[in-house]
Amino acid sequence: MGNVRTPPKVKLFVGVLTALSELMPEVHQRLAERFGAADMISDPYPFDLTNYYDEEMGTPILRRFAAFEELIAPDRIPAIKHATNELESDLAAKFGQAVRPVNLDPGYLEESKIVLASTKNFYHRILLAQGIYGEVTLHYRQGRWEAFPWSFPDFRSGRYDRFFMDLRRRYREQLRTEGGEKNKGTCPHRT
Repeated sequence: MGNVRTPPKVKLFVGVLTALSELMPEVHQRLAERFGAADMISDPYPFDLTNYYDEEMGTPILRRFAAFEELIAPDRIPAIKHATNELESDLAAKFGQAVRPVNLDPGYLEESKIVLASTKNFYHRILLAQGIYGEVTLHYRQGRWEAFPWSFPDFRSGRYDRFFMDLRRRYREQLRTEGGEKNKGTCPHRT
């Protein structure tokens, strides 16, 4: 019988999609009010490998990632997804220039994988709690991030790999300095 262990804390991030770049300061402020200070914010990336959101969001759509300083327990991600859905609704009511002015995709990074939260079920997603599913979107192997057949095209493209490499380094530093060494050995893919 295996022993149940408390999993190490993880690095929360939120992917922000919008065609209204002027909303970004308020989005970042509102995210910080809910999840604490951001310690890494990515440059904007073009979201141009699908037109899935064009009709409800407008074009051109950009994606940014905001990662938050405080590490979290991974089982908080369902509640966080509900909070980002509420924030999306608030922003849609406030900024009516588009049906959906902002799309917020929370997820977390740990040493060996990146998990995204979703309200949609599919064969590669597992119900976590409260109607929220988790998807392992990227995994870390042999010094780089690798995608799966089901990974979203923008994640599969490699355009976010540098940001997630930097975020992984930041996360590992936090584990070392915040007492995370007690978790050493819980991840079979430590490097």
